Amino acid sequence: MAANDDDTDGDLRIGTAQGPYDIEALTTPAEELGNSHLDLGSVLVPVVEGGQVTVEMSADHQPEAVYLVTPHGRINVSAFAAPKSPGLWREVVRELAESLRDEGASVAVEDGHWGREVVATVPGGVHRFLGVDGPRWMVRCVASGPDDRADELGRLARAVLAESVVRRGTEPFPPRDPLPVVLPPVLAEQVAAAQEQMAQQQEAGSQGESTPGVAPQSAAPDIAQPQSDDPEPMPRSSGSAMQRLRRDRRG
Repeated sequence: MAANDDDTDGDLRIGTAQGPYDIEALTTPAEELGNSHLDLGSVLVPVVEGGQVTVEMSADHQPEAVYLVTPHGRINVSAFAAPKSPGLWREVVRELAESLRDEGASVAVEDGHWGREVVATVPGGVHRFLGVDGPRWMVRCVASGPDDRADELGRLARAVLAESVVRRGTEPFPPRDPLPVVLPPVLAEQVAAAQEQMAQQQEAGSQGESTPGVAPQSAAPDIAQPQSDDPEPMPRSSGSAMQRLRRDRRG
């Protein structure tokens, strides 16, 4: 099911669990979004009560992924460019499931609220992939946590995705390209401060502890490795599955 297919009254507002929403279709005022969501540029993610934020940086010090860290595990919501016609997620499900199996995970494809969900089980944990097609975008939610919390994390991930907002913009992107992640100024400052602190520790030869993850309103966010209650991480190649799929498609 494509995003917002059930909206028939023309009044699409945050809080109705009818998302993921296209920001152009929302009637919710922008100031309300600022109070309830973490604005990451291409996607606005609802703030989870009691949750924290972890930022993953690329080798060239650009934000690559932002995770909501919860008591049940961590959740990432990312947006990708897509063709005007829906159906990209169905293609990705097939390719993603095959890729994850090749990497040694036990994989199941389940029927969810928006369609197919990919569930990859690895030693000690579960990774659940949800996706929704929208107008010229596809949004993907990845929930990773211990296997004994998989059901709770799955429900929370669906709730997060149902209130997420995609800001596609007008810039052209090839299908499957990730839409840019832009940190809000306060969070960007916190990340920069945390990186500077880590660089100083490394320069001094210190083995100091990693900076703890915190909510965006608090001090510097965690930019280290996933926390200890995360499942066994998938191999690095699974994190770049969309990039591999883009290369395959273009080839």
